Amino acid sequence: MSELRSLYTLLEHEQRQRDELLAQMRQAQARLLQVQTQAQQLDHYRGEYQQRWTTQFSSAATGAALLQCYQSFGERLHQAVDQQQQAQSLASTQCERARQALQAQELRVAAVGKLIERRLAQARAAENKRDQKRNDEAAARLATSSGWNHPGGAAP
Repeated sequence: MSELRSLYTLLEHEQRQRDELLAQMRQAQARLLQVQTQAQQLDHYRGEYQQRWTTQFSSAATGAALLQCYQSFGERLHQAVDQQQQAQSLASTQCERARQALQAQELRVAAVGKLIERRLAQARAAENKRDQKRNDEAAARLATSSGWNHPGGAAP
């Protein structure tokens, strides 16, 4: 039974590990969602900005300084979108790694659970065998004491 106690302790440990990995995966998923939302917002803002300035340039004479300001801000906005896409890619990779780690931990938990089931089945089988042996011995003693086992092999 000491071995079973050790296996149950191991199972509890593996389950705690799984729960921690599950929490990490959920955090990674939340981070990915946050980064995706930010990327979409930046991309949408960039589109609006370009549309607004396209309209501005077509409707009025625009000065060189204003055009330079537009181009400079547009470049910074483009860099921000690129950085956000990189952050999104990194968050996606981290989310996938967390999912894989959780999946591997789930397999370990299942393996320990299966091992416990096998050990319990073995213990039950051994106990059944001992019970059968005790029953057989008791039946043999009963048969001997009641005279069923005559030396000649026949009952009286």
